[in-house]
Amino acid sequence: MGQLTLANLRKSFGVSEVIKGVDLSVVDKEFVVFVGPSGCGKSTLLRMIAGLEEATAGDIIIDGRKVDKLPPVQRGIAMVFQSYALYPHMTVFENIAFPLRVERRPQAEIEQRVGDAARILQLETRLQQKPGTLSGGQRQRVAIGRAIVRQPEIFLFDEPLSNLDAALRSEMRIELTRLHKDLGATMIYVTHDQVEAMTMADKIVVLNKGVIAQVGSPLELYHKPTNSFVATFIGNPKMNFLSATCTAVDADTVTVKLADGGTLRVPVKAPADTKGKTLQLGIRPEHCQLEGGEVRLDIVPSVIEQLGLHTLVYTALDGGKATSFCCLLPGNARVAEGLAMSIGIDGADCHLFDAEGHAFEREVDLTPVEAPVMPKG
Repeated sequence: MGQLTLANLRKSFGVSEVIKGVDLSVVDKEFVVFVGPSGCGKSTLLRMIAGLEEATAGDIIIDGRKVDKLPPVQRGIAMVFQSYALYPHMTVFENIAFPLRVERRPQAEIEQRVGDAARILQLETRLQQKPGTLSGGQRQRVAIGRAIVRQPEIFLFDEPLSNLDAALRSEMRIELTRLHKDLGATMIYVTHDQVEAMTMADKIVVLNKGVIAQVGSPLELYHKPTNSFVATFIGNPKMNFLSATCTAVDADTVTVKLADGGTLRVPVKAPADTKGKTLQLGIRPEHCQLEGGEVRLDIVPSVIEQLGLHTLVYTALDGGKATSFCCLLPGNARVAEGLAMSIGIDGADCHLFDAEGHAFEREVDLTPVEAPVMPKG
């Protein structure tokens, strides 16, 4: 089992409180990612679970047992750090076997566990090499192997891919996802990279200034953010915001008027007294259209990034307030800096937020697609 419960967990350094009452449940075999900007508390939270930082208040419960007063070795966890922390004078075999040597395990058991880990991580031909002869990705796999041989209930990863180049990070994301399926273990992974979070997680925990901003699946956070912080943080490029005035509230829609006079009906639920208030309309760059759209926005591109598959166009809107309004267009879009153009948006693609940044509820079908049943024989 690998169940984890955090109950009103807090951490202070002197008078500065960095974790401000976190409540979270992680079920067995779940892949959970802590994500958030630098300084949000995600690594501190992970280190508290590992026992490397002492909690100021609250409970850490693993498989029904309170562990917040136990040393790391007795918590049933294994941690993989950002730095590989390998012993350069030892072979790959001995680096992986090191925690078993410390526990004085029998040689036969050590050989079996190391061999099993090496097969899972495709390191069988590297066992007699030294870390200095390995690539960055291979060194990270050795560090992961050292965690695997301990057979923990929960794996903890603290930004393990941040030292790798972009191509290798992509490969390692796939390998870690496969590893999670092969091991069937609970994994908690910390990153500041929301792409890693979106592609690897069963559940994402978005942290902001020591509190949980939202917990949900990747698609829940993308389609139904509960506040403007999550809406901005999840999604790349980030969501655009425009000022809008509510002109009507119906049972399942809110009608808003933009600064340029365009009107949109947004399928969200809002209280009747929203009428007349100033709101923030959110639209993701990928939902901007070259053709069509219920409302057309006149723009003058100030910066263009041509990425091959896509073209990113940056402009100023909303009277210059939205200075980094971004449109994600097809790679062959015929655009030029300083050349006026227009883009379209639909109300169905939009989000609405009140003055405090709280999102109005959207109805989005997130039912997963069922795999087809293959005929027998």
